Amino acid sequence: MPRALTIQRSVIPAPDRTKQLERLRAKRDHYRSMQCRYWVFEEAAVHGAFLEFVEADSAECLVTAHVSAPDAPIDATRVYLELELN
Repeated sequence: MPRALTIQRSVIPAPDRTKQLERLRAKRDHYRSMQCRYWVFEEAAVHGAFLEFVEADSAECLVTAHVSAPDAPIDATRVYLELELN
């Protein structure tokens, strides 16, 4: 079964950055507890512009994790599947 990935982009105003970092930590903890991998990147030139990646071993696992996630992605059904490039 191919690995699955979702991507979420957000831009947060500077005064809300501390709260956003707290939300991101809570999301990280949730996804880890659901056997998913979670990464957050911040754009170098735009402080407060974040990209979040959530990866799981299957689409089913990923969708299940999103359903119970704090601050679930806007489009949790947009799941990317890993391609085997043999």
